[in-house]
Amino acid sequence: MKVINDLLGFNMKIVQDTDFFNFSLDSVLLYNFLNLKPNMKVIDICSGNCPIPMLISTKVNNKIYAVEIQKEVYELGKESIEINNLQDKIELLNMDAKELGKRFETDTFDLITCNPPYFKINEETKKNDNKIKSIARHEIEITLEDIIKLSRKLLKNNGSLVLVHRPERLSEIIVLMEKYNISPKRIQFIYPKEKTESNMIIIEGTKNGNNALKVLEPLIIHEENGDYRKEIENIFKGC
Repeated sequence: MKVINDLLGFNMKIVQDTDFFNFSLDSVLLYNFLNLKPNMKVIDICSGNCPIPMLISTKVNNKIYAVEIQKEVYELGKESIEINNLQDKIELLNMDAKELGKRFETDTFDLITCNPPYFKINEETKKNDNKIKSIARHEIEITLEDIIKLSRKLLKNNGSLVLVHRPERLSEIIVLMEKYNISPKRIQFIYPKEKTESNMIIIEGTKNGNNALKVLEPLIIHEENGDYRKEIENIFKGC
């Protein structure tokens, strides 16, 4: 069922389908992690219904590109862009992100953002019966290596790739970044509550950057009673 929700405290609406998936905390925390400048050239990969490009549009003046392979989800993103009158600021492409190298020249973007499928696909993988959810969650159409390899081509020298992902794949992310000349620069570990294991990471790598990784202060989402912590509520309010 299609619904229109508030995009937290950012004075925007987002179009979603309850049969697919809703935008998640991952997208908002990725946006909060970014160091944005008004003149940046930005592309978001695996855009879903477009929450990250819409949030980025509040701070970046240039046209933002976004890519979503699934037609049904692309249509939701397109509606989200239109309902917020962002057609002049965001161009959403319905295509396979692996083909972006044919559309854009090498060294085009200052920043690539991505909330990718988190899970590898193999014979033992338990996929969701809903194909749209399966593609969003599993590396069926695009892999982590595809994204990092593509980023090397599309990023300008010293441009940044920012990923939100799972901690168990951190070593793989770092190995692949190094393989494709993207140096890990900043990382933040996200925790559901204090004294729990991290369940999310956000990592930034720069193309042809130096080897100086900065580990940021951890971000804890909930108080012990389940309420959002004050800093998380402030992020939701667009602070």
